[in-house]
Amino acid sequence: MNKENIYYATGKRKTAIARTWLKPGNGEIIINNRSANDYFLIQSAQMTMMQPLVLTNTVGSYDIKVRVLGGGIACQAGAIRHGITKALIDIDPDLRQILKKAGFVKRDARVKERKKYGQKGARARFQFSKR
Repeated sequence: MNKENIYYATGKRKTAIARTWLKPGNGEIIINNRSANDYFLIQSAQMTMMQPLVLTNTVGSYDIKVRVLGGGIACQAGAIRHGITKALIDIDPDLRQILKKAGFVKRDARVKERKKYGQKGARARFQFSKR
């Protein structure tokens, strides 16, 4: 979606959902009305989020605003990465091949399997006793 050079995409990973807006700018990243460094205190989460920008050499080219909810820190970073990837593809479709090869285009949908009734866990069963 393009409205006055603002590109929107929704990124998802497990239970986290990131609504991502990109617009040409100087590289400012705002996540839930906080700077990215304040929001993600763990360095690996910051690196995960920045991977599509580093791969496409667009670090500092776009201002990014993100509203993310659900999941944990790693999930949210993955969802933001997915959202940034989809927005970059919207901006320049030629980047799709590079981002797809790195594995950023596809959603990581692994979600915890639910516990079944009458059983110990999702896959674990109570020990069988013959007598």
